[in-house]
Amino acid sequence: MQVVFHCGVHRTDLYRMVKTLLQNRDWLLRNGIEPVTPNRHGEIFNEALSALRGGPATPAMEQVMLDAILDSDDPRRIICSTPSFLGRAVRAISPEGLYVTAGQKMAALANLFPSAEVEFFMALKNPATLISFILSQEGGGSYAELMEGVDPEALRWAPALRRIQAALPGRRLVVWCHEDTSLIWPEVVRRIATMPADVPLKAGLQILGDILHPDGIRMVRDALAQEERLTVASRRRIFAAALEAHGQSEQIEVELNLPGWTQQLVDRITAAYDADMAEIAALPGIEFLTP
Repeated sequence: MQVVFHCGVHRTDLYRMVKTLLQNRDWLLRNGIEPVTPNRHGEIFNEALSALRGGPATPAMEQVMLDAILDSDDPRRIICSTPSFLGRAVRAISPEGLYVTAGQKMAALANLFPSAEVEFFMALKNPATLISFILSQEGGGSYAELMEGVDPEALRWAPALRRIQAALPGRRLVVWCHEDTSLIWPEVVRRIATMPADVPLKAGLQILGDILHPDGIRMVRDALAQEERLTVASRRRIFAAALEAHGQSEQIEVELNLPGWTQQLVDRITAAYDADMAEIAALPGIEFLTP
């Protein structure tokens, strides 16, 4: 059995993965794949994680959890998706870097099902916009309280992913940039759900619908209908053209108003983020999805 954990990161999903998988639930169940909603697994996993303290579950515990969270009998692949797997957003930043406890938390999740083949999926996010999001959350505190003197330019994803990899030896790890999600969402969903390209994907335009004017969605649907042989490359070209013509800037652009920040600082953080993504994409053992 395969167990998949989609772990955020914070403010990269808004439960869209769960919603999209549920739209395709009939096909998934027919093919031995069950998406499990957070309200189904949340309390059960939390109790098990607390009891196990990172250690492996016994076969009996595994079976009890499976009986509690599943509707189908003996699925070959189970998918669980929620950003709370990585803890509270305010703990994403520390003097030691980004998500320093993520590897430990993900290893503990894997130990919930030690007899299964466990995989992890996660979207990464520009630290500049991640900081802004965390501050907007209840309990986020002030900028000074959140950062605790940390230089924002020291918050790098490459060392964070190396720590996560070290904590998950032999586990499949699939990552992508949140900023690319609108262009690659169908591929992300198909990869996590193992849906072949010739199977119709319901709600494949969901993320585009959040950031496009209705005219843009109509443009996409018309263009897709005119393609004689739709490929990943042609679909991405259509998506990119629609975003350029009809993207709603207020939904795409994030206004950063952080104490002491300048545009030059944002540009440097973004350049470092881009450099980290290139480094992560080249790491052996990581599947990196790009447009």
